[in-house]
Amino acid sequence: MDEENLYTKAMTLFGTQEFRRAWHDGRVFFVVEDVVYALTNSNDPKQYLNRMRERDDMLNKGWVQIVHTLDVTTKGGRQKMSCTDLAGIFRIIQSIPSPKAEPLKLWLAQLGKDRIDEIQDPELAVNRAKAIYEKKGYPKSWIDKRMRGINVRNTLTDEWKNRGVRASSEFAILTDEIYKGTFEMSAQEYKNFKDFDRENNLRDHMNDVELILSMLGEAATTNITQSRDSVGTPALQKDAKDGGAVAGRTRKDLEKVSGKKVVNKGNYLPKEKPRIK
Repeated sequence: MDEENLYTKAMTLFGTQEFRRAWHDGRVFFVVEDVVYALTNSNDPKQYLNRMRERDDMLNKGWVQIVHTLDVTTKGGRQKMSCTDLAGIFRIIQSIPSPKAEPLKLWLAQLGKDRIDEIQDPELAVNRAKAIYEKKGYPKSWIDKRMRGINVRNTLTDEWKNRGVRASSEFAILTDEIYKGTFEMSAQEYKNFKDFDRENNLRDHMNDVELILSMLGEAATTNITQSRDSVGTPALQKDAKDGGAVAGRTRKDLEKVSGKKVVNKGNYLPKEKPRIK
């Protein structure tokens, strides 16, 4: 389950409570006080957090690893607030002795069991992903392409890891080279063009042709990297640029013959997201 789906499921268990959010290091972070208030209705979430950390020594020791001070947009303007990602939220929930937290704790236990099962049988993970897309309203033909695209993407990122890429920023740089070569836009520019939240997965908003071209760019990059036996981000960046250019030339040929632009503002996601059960 990707971050967007985890958040959707968590929101159904929290009820109507919304959390203030901030974007950091390529991920969405949530205000910790909002999480505590949603589960405890405490009039003083900060004090509740302090007492909780006193009770849970392991949580207190790892606090600086899971909680970051970030700029958050509030009704009173931008403020620095304690924030954490979904993994941090789930860790904090384990230390909250509230009846409202029990449904989330049970769900997390089931989620852990599901992941162990998927490690033993990877096909379960594929079937789960397909089921999620079906619930979102995607047709089978699109889902099949999306699943194939995930495999192509994983093959490429594994190749990058084996050749020295470690930081998330490096993966983003390499991916942007492919997108710019394929669509003449970076991933973020493409999201802005399609006008949706940056934490959502760009490919979930792509139509069939966009998905196919994305796969072509990444498959071409993998092939080029293996042929050149490239190592290190600078060399891999050149491979990504060349791989994206292969897909870009295909896009231009298609546009010339069809008379239609491939890059469009169309959004492939349904307007209303059904709850993930």
